This record gives sequence, structure tokens and C-alpha cells, in this order.
Amino acid sequence: MFDALTQRFEGAFARLRVKGRLSDADVDAALREVRLALLEADVNVGVVRSFLGRVRERAVGEEVQRSLTPGQQVIKIVHEELVTTLGRQASGLSGRSPMVILMVGLQGSGKTTTAAKLAVHMKKQGRHPLLVAADLQRPAAVDQLETLGKRIGVPVYLDRSLVGKDRAPKLVRAALKDLPKLGKDVVIVDTAGRLQINTELMEELAEMRGVAEAQEILLVVDAMTGQDAVNVASGFLAAVPLTGVILTKLDGDARGGAAISVREVTGCPIKFAGVGETLDDLEAFHPDRIASRILGMGDVMTLIEKAEQTFDRQQAEKAAAKMRKAAFTLEDFLQQLSALKQMGSLSSLVAMLPGAGSLLRDVKIDDADLRRVEAVIQSMTPEERHDAKVIGGSRKRRIAAGAGTTPQAVNVLLKQFADAQKMMKMLASGKGVPGLPGMPGRRPKR
Repeated sequence: MFDALTQRFEGAFARLRVKGRLSDADVDAALREVRLALLEADVNVGVVRSFLGRVRERAVGEEVQRSLTPGQQVIKIVHEELVTTLGRQASGLSGRSPMVILMVGLQGSGKTTTAAKLAVHMKKQGRHPLLVAADLQRPAAVDQLETLGKRIGVPVYLDRSLVGKDRAPKLVRAALKDLPKLGKDVVIVDTAGRLQINTELMEELAEMRGVAEAQEILLVVDAMTGQDAVNVASGFLAAVPLTGVILTKLDGDARGGAAISVREVTGCPIKFAGVGETLDDLEAFHPDRIASRILGMGDVMTLIEKAEQTFDRQQAEKAAAKMRKAAFTLEDFLQQLSALKQMGSLSSLVAMLPGAGSLLRDVKIDDADLRRVEAVIQSMTPEERHDAKVIGGSRKRRIAAGAGTTPQAVNVLLKQFADAQKMMKMLASGKGVPGLPGMPGRRPKR
């Protein structure tokens, strides 16, 4: 996420960090680099001008001159002004119950999938969502939403007899009428999109808004379209009162132009971001955390939240106890791998660690390696997972065939796991690990 922009920012700030005193020329040189980085990231020109103006006004004043670390102070100012540009603070959903949410956007923006992701998010909040298939222009959209609804356990209100007709407001009215007996407190309406903004689309949205009395009208835009996302948002905002924006494919956006520009140009808060392909990959948009990621400072809070949502506390404590006793098995390892996969890709998790993005930039982090390890362990019997010592030559060949790999690959995994177990035993005994400084642990017996 924002890899190209982060690298440019790091280069611009590296020279500031080593200076004990900053002149106006030093600040201007760094800001020229920042300006180029933002323009290359396809950030709106007006946003770039406003952002740099605010930064320079503070960076050449006493706020920096009196600082003992002027370079760090300039970076702090850039971070604060970036947070301001992105929207200052997270903006959640609001409205009376039942809450009605209209999902709007152009065709191909990921609107239908995002509607399902939002339903998953609302379920995690303890709400009871209903999806309404009101995209009647494309029969495939109704089928897609119905399939997604079954996958996430959320009912979908639909009427195939209306497909191909301009009757979406009628469908929404019927869904709301049936709402009391369905027992749902959130209605997420997937509306029709077009390849471009047109009068017909806007008239339909305005009518549906009136019928539904929607509290939230969320525009779904593809983050990878850069400034085009800003143009789309401005076009919709001119016709319907948007309450927020959802950026899809933010995990694949190396530039960041849409994320940085949309809020300041339109005034609409970015409420959510799609950060992956699974239906769990929708995050609340936190401007301060996104600003930290852009500047290469990581995002520890989001990493902690993901871990809390993914890992079962009792299971984690049980695994930790086994590690302390050096009784951790391949079965336990498989469970931890499964939970780790649910948190997202390894590269995205590493990017949330402060400084890891730059330190590990040239290191290839491949999720396929994890999948191969998982396949090998899954090809083992329960006995083999609990006691790897029973795995001989014939078993290794059987496991390799089941995992689609070689006996040598199975050997490598077993050796690495055996080495890890030895280290756990050393730590558990309190003797420490040879070659490493003394580590805290249980005191050895005298």
C-alpha cells in the first residue's frame, strides 16, 4: 500500500534527519521532493498546493527552530497536516434504527462485493443486516449478491421479475415494508451503476433515496484510479448528498492519489477501505493510521486489532503455555498458520510494523511459502502432527505426494521445526540460547 509514495517520502526526509539545524533552503528542498512525490502519486494539484502551503508555514517558523531535533519536527508537521488532509479522525456510520445505506458508484468499482463486505462488518458490530439487490440493470449483479449473501449468512431481498426494468425504487419500498417481520436493523441497498455518470442514473438514485429515507449514501470508488476517483466523487456529489466514500483496492494502490485527494476536494469523509479480496477485508478508515503508513511509520494499532479479531484468546494462551513447556506440535503450528492467514497477506502485515517496510523492501515475502507449509502439514496424519519423530522415509514420500512437493521439502520443514523445538526447550529451561545474550526465563536449579 502506497509503496512508491512512501519511498519518495523516506528519501526526502533522510537528509533532514541528519541536520542539527535547518535553514529555509533545507526545508524548501525537502518540500520540493514531497511536491514531486505527491504529483507522481496522482494527487490533485490543488490539494498538493494547499498541503505544502500549510506545512511550509509551520516548518519555517519557531516551532521548528526551537526544536532540538528540527528534522523530526518537520516530519511530525508533515504527518499532522497529512492527517488533516485525509480527514482528521475516523468517521463511522450513523443513523436511527433501522439504518438504511445506499451503495452507489460506477459499474466495475466493486460496489456489489463491497456491499457484502459492509454486511460482514455490521455483523461483527452485533447488527442484523439485510442486503437488497436493487441493481436491476445487470442480472449477474442480482445473482452475485445472492451468492455472496449465502456465503456470509445474510439474507438478500430480491425480485427477479423486475430485472431489466426501471423498478428499483419499487423493490426498495417492498423491502422496507417487509423489514419488521424480517427482524433486521440495517438495510444495505446495492444500486445500479453505469460506465459513466448520466442523468438516468442520478434520477434513479434520487428517487430511491426519497423512498428509502437513507441515512447513509456511500460512494464506492476504485482507489487505483487516482485522480479519476476524485472526478467521480465530485460528479456524484453534484447530484446526490453523499455521506461518505469507500475506497476499494486500497491494498493494491502504490500511489495513494485517491486516498489523499478525495476528502479535501469533496469534503466527504472516507469511511471504509477495501484492503483485500476476502469478504472480511474491509477496514474502518483512520486518517492518522493511513498517514503513518504513507510516511513509513507502520500501523501497530490496526495490526493489534486484526490479531484480537482473529486469534482466539484461550487458544493463544494455550499455545503460549505449550511453547513455554516446549510441547508445541505441528498441529498447534497449523492452527496458528490458519489464524495468521485470516489476518491478511504477510506483506500487508509486515508493512504495519514501524520501519519494516524500508528494512525489508528487497526481501521477497511470499504467501505461497506459507501455503506450501500448510499443505505439507495437512498431508500428515494426526499422529504425525503430534509427534514428528514417527515420520520416516516412506511417510515423507507419502506426505510429499499428498502436498504436491518433494520429500526434500518435507525434510526441510521437519528440520526447521525440530530446531525451533530445541530453542523452545532451551528457553524453557532458563539456560538461554547458545550464541545469544542471556534471556529472561526460569532460574536454573542449583
